[in-house]
Amino acid sequence: MGVTQLSLYPDAVVERLCLPCADLALLRQPELGVPAPELLAGLLEDTPWRQETITLFGKTHLQPRLLAWYGEADAQYRYSGKTYQPLPFTDRLDRLRKRMESLAGAPFNSVLLNYYRNHRDSMGLHADDEPELGREPVIASLSLGQERVLYFRPKCDRDLGGLDVSLPSGSVLLMRGATQEHWHHGVRKLTRSCGPRLNLTFRHVQRCSGRGGLA
Repeated sequence: MGVTQLSLYPDAVVERLCLPCADLALLRQPELGVPAPELLAGLLEDTPWRQETITLFGKTHLQPRLLAWYGEADAQYRYSGKTYQPLPFTDRLDRLRKRMESLAGAPFNSVLLNYYRNHRDSMGLHADDEPELGREPVIASLSLGQERVLYFRPKCDRDLGGLDVSLPSGSVLLMRGATQEHWHHGVRKLTRSCGPRLNLTFRHVQRCSGRGGLA
């Protein structure tokens, strides 16, 4: 794991995370415009949260977290046969989007918010590799609130091992290159109680096709 100061990120220390066939960079304390606790409180209060269902092996379950999808008008997504129309960006989210674009050096037209209410909420292993995101998508993942671990596991070659990344409040994880092609990632449930965590993944949706996912 290398720690560097890059001209592209003049206000943040960048940690290059070592994972084969991936491009991961962790910014621990980038300037967000407002303190992380204030940002967390505002987003939790203002967001119209929804809990979606998922069908696995013929059984339908509530997903163990809440979510919201924001974006430009054409940033539609399809998931489990449903088409999700984005909510329009709020002023707060639009300011955050511009900040993430500056950090990532890439355009974003949408953001998925995942709200982990407590230790029982989680995210299964998945990859953000939907056709709408194009090849080698750039994704900026902002974490607020309780520190949780994002774990990476290879899609095919088990000899590659894996990586666990602790994501403190206010940090931004940049995932680029072939990361989504070769790796799954997820957030485990915990056995101990913990506070709420909010994760915002900024991305660029190119088009709406017949398959896809909110990941």
